Amino acid sequence: MPLNDNAQPDEADAPGRSCPLHYRYHPEDFRAPPPPHLDGLDTLYVVGGLYGNEPALDTLEQLLERQAAHDGRRAVVFNGDFHWFDAEPAWFERVQRRVLAHTALRGNVETELAAEATADAGCGCAYPAWVGDEVVARSNRIHARLRQATTAAQRAELAALPMHARASVAGWQLALVHGDATSLAGWGFAQEHLRDAAHRATVSGWLQRAGVDAFACSHTCLPVFQRLPTAGGEGWVLNNGAAGMPNFTGDGAGLVSRIATRPFGGPERRFGAQAAGAGGVPVFAEALALAIDGPAWQRRFAALWPAGSDAHASYAQRVAQGPAYRLSEALRG
Repeated sequence: MPLNDNAQPDEADAPGRSCPLHYRYHPEDFRAPPPPHLDGLDTLYVVGGLYGNEPALDTLEQLLERQAAHDGRRAVVFNGDFHWFDAEPAWFERVQRRVLAHTALRGNVETELAAEATADAGCGCAYPAWVGDEVVARSNRIHARLRQATTAAQRAELAALPMHARASVAGWQLALVHGDATSLAGWGFAQEHLRDAAHRATVSGWLQRAGVDAFACSHTCLPVFQRLPTAGGEGWVLNNGAAGMPNFTGDGAGLVSRIATRPFGGPERRFGAQAAGAGGVPVFAEALALAIDGPAWQRRFAALWPAGSDAHASYAQRVAQGPAYRLSEALRG
């Protein structure tokens, strides 16, 4: 979501800022073993923040097809907020069908779509104080319009999705979340918070309590791969930013995380790191770009969200130019 560093604090329980109790869990909840379809993988793709961007989904599916012979045993997990800009019934249905063909977790967008219409969490974003009130209000209205494009059956499908999961690649244990280690909409893995040493110590503790080597997340909408010290050596936060929006200034591509036993060899690789899996087997965590026809996507976006609309006000500049964030800021530690 767009950030405004000049924002003033707001009421913590206001719609769009609140974090409902049913969003919350504990790091220890990740100690359960992975389900069979997410255990012992050779390759895992984590796709956070698609935001209804069908061209980005097209690019992802093309990438998966090209990589099929190289990835070994793999899984694709959409970890929430795969809906957002797709506030038109046919568009929404297409995105839902294509995403649910893979493993999916619900983000705050899907959770609030699945909730009763009287729910008071707004978009469920749990925005921190640095995000301006006008951004929060627009997001709540975007979500309300998105809900009008859905059916009861679609919302029931979203309600059935889990909030989090565990997976393993070469013995490397991952917690898959939308937000952070304690909440579906938590901002504990935001690149802004990870600049603070005291907070990084807290995150190291979350990794140890969860019994995992990494958390793979999105929600906060800017990418960061952060290495952290743990009692076992090191852990990681792998935040892919957004699959469906630009992540860097002047770069129109979305990003997905790829965690695998073999490094990725294509030009889509933007940045990454190597870690040690079970028995010292190397594991490669990389951020891959989903490049699309930017002008065509901007026209499609503007057809549904023209100038003067809430989504245009919040996102048009980022869609066209990217955020004020550099590739050099994304790999840390």
